[in-house]
Amino acid sequence: MTDFSFEALRRYPDVEADNLFASDASDRLILDSAADDLEATADEPGRVVVIGDHYGALTLGAAAVLDLHGIRVHQDPLAGELALAANARRAAGVDLSGRYRSLPLGRELLEGATVVLLQLPRSLAELDDIARAVAAHAHPEVVVYAGGRVKHMTTAMNEVLEASFTSVTASLARQKSRVLVATGRRDDVAPAAVRRERHDDAGLWVAAVGGAFAGTRIDIGTRLLLDHLDAVAPRAGTVVDLGCGTGVLAASMALRRPALRVLASDQSASAVASAVATMEANGLGASGVSGFGAGAARPGGPVEVVRDDALSTFGDASADAVLLNPPFHVGSTVHAGIALKLFEAAGRVLVPGGELWTVFNSHLAYRAALQRAIGPTRQVDRNAKFTLMVSTKR
Repeated sequence: MTDFSFEALRRYPDVEADNLFASDASDRLILDSAADDLEATADEPGRVVVIGDHYGALTLGAAAVLDLHGIRVHQDPLAGELALAANARRAAGVDLSGRYRSLPLGRELLEGATVVLLQLPRSLAELDDIARAVAAHAHPEVVVYAGGRVKHMTTAMNEVLEASFTSVTASLARQKSRVLVATGRRDDVAPAAVRRERHDDAGLWVAAVGGAFAGTRIDIGTRLLLDHLDAVAPRAGTVVDLGCGTGVLAASMALRRPALRVLASDQSASAVASAVATMEANGLGASGVSGFGAGAARPGGPVEVVRDDALSTFGDASADAVLLNPPFHVGSTVHAGIALKLFEAAGRVLVPGGELWTVFNSHLAYRAALQRAIGPTRQVDRNAKFTLMVSTKR
């Protein structure tokens, strides 16, 4: 057994601030609720799966306190994976990197698992995808411990879990957290299919898995940017859809301007899977790559989809234009940190004279931040909720 402190965990390389934390009471409650079942797996490495671990509290708590090995982990945000890796090297005083491995949501992650520790996602569609995957691939006697903060939990979560499991019970609340325990996986449950919706007004199919922001809809901010894509850097050779979500902007740009090199980048595994499916639905045959640098060869496919944290694998001065509809929440907290991080990333990868097209909620007033990170910034359009600006790299 290794000493372990939740307080020693960090969010880095994700946004860090005094009001943002790397763990909360729900992590402790999930581990405490599952303690007996976790201890029963100690002599059978590979029986424990962790899904949705924010920054490593569940994975490293199980590895350090209960001395577990062979933990399989799925985290949707790449920043969470990177934070887990960094915390594994330092948070317990010993290197726990060898105790776990990160995997996509699917059979390899879940096959043979008897205990699943889950931080409940906010999206019911994402929860349904997870529950279906567990029911389809895990051990018949699997037990799911799904926890979260009470203020973010609804009875609809129980109903979603009940579609894949015969029994769902709730723990008593502790420190404003609660755990749902699901058992008795249903034998007739299949993994979730990718959802698709046709948007004739945009001339696009939009595809999405459960964890993708906005699902198969096109959100209002993206629609405002769509109206102006023809004006984006007319002589551009390379355009990046940063924080691409389901890939709506990348697909539309590739369809309108087929000579362009278009890259769609997002740190979310759900977004990347959705963007790839959107490209395929629109006949664009996306290819997945890890990143690109100045002069890098294009590996094929009209659109390249990249899972990347804030363009970290992209070369300096390697893009002529960047399209961005940034989030304004960090988890459940309203915070500008992610947007500012993405502005700085765009400034690094843009060539001199390159353009960053940003759409955002008008009350956020990002003009000053855009001018600092990129250069001269002007308003292109505005509606009741959103503002669209273009910034030119100095």
